Amino acid sequence: MFCRTLASILIPLLLSAACTSNEALTDQGAAERNSPPVSTSAEDHPRPDAHNSRNALDWAGIYSGVLPCASCPGIETEITLHSDGTFERSRLYQDEAVASETDKGTFAWNKAGSKIELNTDGDETVEYQVGENQLFRLDRHGQRIDGELAAHYVLQKHLQDSAIENKRWKLIELRGSPVETERDVLLKLNAEGAIASGHASCNSFSSSYVIKSGQRISFNHNMVSTLMACADMNVEQGFFEVLRMADNYSLSNNGQLSLSRARMAPLARFELL
Repeated sequence: MFCRTLASILIPLLLSAACTSNEALTDQGAAERNSPPVSTSAEDHPRPDAHNSRNALDWAGIYSGVLPCASCPGIETEITLHSDGTFERSRLYQDEAVASETDKGTFAWNKAGSKIELNTDGDETVEYQVGENQLFRLDRHGQRIDGELAAHYVLQKHLQDSAIENKRWKLIELRGSPVETERDVLLKLNAEGAIASGHASCNSFSSSYVIKSGQRISFNHNMVSTLMACADMNVEQGFFEVLRMADNYSLSNNGQLSLSRARMAPLARFELL
């Protein structure tokens, strides 16, 4: 009798609990079906401690290069990114303008900390992916440009190299021939301001220069020099021509500095004073 009475009490309770549980599961499933999908991409929800371009790279600085142009040979572009989120930009349309267009504004990072968008007073939207010592110009959909022209949509960061800067270099060889002049031909690369200066055997000179990754170097073709006339100007003229041509440098085991163009033989060799 006792067992039949206990069973008559427990069975209805168990059936009631099972129904309640099923109803709860049904309601939960409906809620999940009606809820909007949750994004799991790293760009939308980056980890706070994730390494990205914004927090892992030394991205502040000057970047430059020649970007493709639809109506001209190229657009000489220089962008300076500041750590406070502001930028300056200059653009010179080759063969179409004699002066650069300049503007400035702020830039914003995407959530993933990998891309920046330049914000100016105009309606133009420009995005770049930030790499190590590089800015990659993105297309209007925010994607990297690929194909044969991909390398032309990259701006390279201006670097410093303590191995060659803030030192005095004496020219000892020019286009494979020893240099013999009454007055030494001297070159100094001043890291502050990136100004090359020195003496070219007859006249003093100065020029801006840029060092980029891969030991690439370029000197401004518009050099400033004094206008003295000397009996022999051949070495000076040849030296100035070499500075305009050089696009890379190297240091030998014995500490000599060489300026070269592409993979050709060194155009000039210097020794440290």
